[in-house]
Amino acid sequence: QAQLVESGGGLVQAGGSLRLSCAASGSSYSINPMGWYRQAPGKQRELVAAITRVGSTNYANSVKGRFTISRDNAKNTVYLQMNSLKPEDTAVYYCNLVLSMATMTVYDYNYWGQGTQVTVSS
Repeated sequence: QAQLVESGGGLVQAGGSLRLSCAASGSSYSINPMGWYRQAPGKQRELVAAITRVGSTNYANSVKGRFTISRDNAKNTVYLQMNSLKPEDTAVYYCNLVLSMATMTVYDYNYWGQGTQVTVSS
């Protein structure tokens, strides 16, 4: 059964760093592009970082140069290293499949994990 478990969020001051982890179980997650999404209160969900199985990456302009996505295929785990955090990065962060690496389209998949809260104080 498909399962996504995000962890690593927390409260951090502006300029700080956090590393998120996503443990995925299910064959589709191990062979397809994966990404980190975030949703702030009152805002739509956005895809901020994506990675293919072989390690090609893409980032939203808002996080480029500050966030780094990686994956360990043997462990079926995807990571998001977040540096130089800003208050506007505050959101619930989720991992899931990525429909298009090129367009970074947000697709409303049927299943999402519980997410992990990231709060950046100014």
